[in-house]
Amino acid sequence: MHLVYLHGFASSPESSKAVFLRDRLAAIGVRLHCPDLNAPEFATMTTTRMVEQVDALVHSLDPGPVPLLGSSLGAFVAVHAAERDGQRRRAGTAVRTPIERLVLLAPALDFGRRGMTGLSPAELQAWRDRGVLEIEHYGTGGRVQLRYDLYADAQRYDSFAIETLVPTLVLQGTQDDIVDPAMVERFAADRPQVTLVMLDDDHQLKADLDRLWAEVGAFLEIAAS
Repeated sequence: MHLVYLHGFASSPESSKAVFLRDRLAAIGVRLHCPDLNAPEFATMTTTRMVEQVDALVHSLDPGPVPLLGSSLGAFVAVHAAERDGQRRRAGTAVRTPIERLVLLAPALDFGRRGMTGLSPAELQAWRDRGVLEIEHYGTGGRVQLRYDLYADAQRYDSFAIETLVPTLVLQGTQDDIVDPAMVERFAADRPQVTLVMLDDDHQLKADLDRLWAEVGAFLEIAAS
């Protein structure tokens, strides 16, 4: 069995949650693939590029269903990668590695629709005018530039417009100050295929990793021990 984990914004495949999940899965013989969504360079990141990167990885795996796990922005990418996969299948295209389940951790489902977290409307406009924004990259620990293309491209992707969604587990912290818990609840409310678990936690979802592991393992029907 193969699983794919998509890290969050300004993070990396070596994030604490990625390493935690990789170690737990390796212990039961399951390989976790963690593509570097920063590649080839962080400055030129867009949702379209990340979706295409995930698409290529999934199609390179051995035949069989491939669950996607995504954190924050990675969850946003996972939803739209699964939608692209679903469009192919609904059109009658044979898919060797269908994306049949999603696990979304603190999902930034409205990314590109409500403004960029931490930026005022004036700062967002300044980013657009200048074309680049300097931010702290948590994965590298340094200051890096990011083009406005990320935000502009993300507005093409409306998570709430997706009507057909594969079975999905959402884990969301009630104390999240990055992703609005109420927005996540609205997303889940009218979608019977979505299981929403609210946790007493913040955006990082690291207060109880054993609980997170148990929820993920039960949903994916793997031996989460």
